[in-house]
Amino acid sequence: MLATAASAQLQLAPQPPAKKSESGVKKRQDAKKAATKKNPQKTTTTPSTPSTPKAPAKSEPEVADDPHVDTAYGAYQRGAYGEAFRIALKRAQEKADPKAMTLLGELYASGQGVDRDEQKALDWYKQAADRGDREATFALAMMRMAGRGGPANREEAAKLLAFAARLGSAPAAYNLALLNIEGQLFPRDLGRAAELFRQAADAGNTEAQYALATFYKDGRGVEKNPSEAARLLKAAALADHLDAQVEYAIALFNGTGTPKDEVAAVALLWKAARRGSPIAQNRLARVLATGTGTPKDMAEAMKWHLIAKAGGKGDPMLDEVFASIAAETKAKAEEAAQHWFGGKSSK
Repeated sequence: MLATAASAQLQLAPQPPAKKSESGVKKRQDAKKAATKKNPQKTTTTPSTPSTPKAPAKSEPEVADDPHVDTAYGAYQRGAYGEAFRIALKRAQEKADPKAMTLLGELYASGQGVDRDEQKALDWYKQAADRGDREATFALAMMRMAGRGGPANREEAAKLLAFAARLGSAPAAYNLALLNIEGQLFPRDLGRAAELFRQAADAGNTEAQYALATFYKDGRGVEKNPSEAARLLKAAALADHLDAQVEYAIALFNGTGTPKDEVAAVALLWKAARRGSPIAQNRLARVLATGTGTPKDMAEAMKWHLIAKAGGKGDPMLDEVFASIAAETKAKAEEAAQHWFGGKSSK
């Protein structure tokens, strides 16, 4: 049986300012991309009379009065950050639009279309958060947690996370769960952490799905449930969460909480190994060396063993297995591993 070695590494780590998911901009961008796929003709549509200066001025009041049209974010999506900034600033000043304020915070935080200024980003996020915008509330919480734009204030950050979570922010619920595990700002409560992970997981947050899966697998904060763990791992794996892919592959291989499927498990190990997981690389080396769920291939097995070993996942058992293989096979494996390290996967 494959041993389960991957585990949730739960650590509260504020994201870098350029990461769009902090303020929820990435989420809105994904949603807009999905809508574009449904109507591909929209991808070729350009703003009307772009070369005529008066046209945008005439159309702006009508568009700004429509709360369902976000021209500022549309410009942001096209990479027209300066235009996005101008439209958002006008809406923020004239309409007190919290979405526009959130976008201004994002632009200042990332330095897109305007000089990076975390103090101004913090101010705009706060104005939007005061008006109940959950994305701004989460972004403000993470800035307070990291001490960006002002002194760090973990207590205030925790309150903001709790508020954003109540508004339905999945990232806020996930990070609040981490604080409940950490047990520094308030007493450690794994049951509460599991509830928050579930809230975020149900909203599609892959980190929360993976974390909650480890809770169900180990019986932490919830009753042990291998089937629920496998279900959550599968969901996160399908969304390309690397650690979840490794764990779900192991569950499939062993038939833990899900029907045993060695072929599907090996296919997932291949995917995770190519993405750079030392654990997946090690497990793949084992199944290739034994021919379990896949044709036996000693050269390929040794290649992945060498790669996994270089990544910190050594395996004394495989060291012994490959110690006696033919010199030609060993040379082939070492050459293939070198190609991998040079950025050229041999398979």
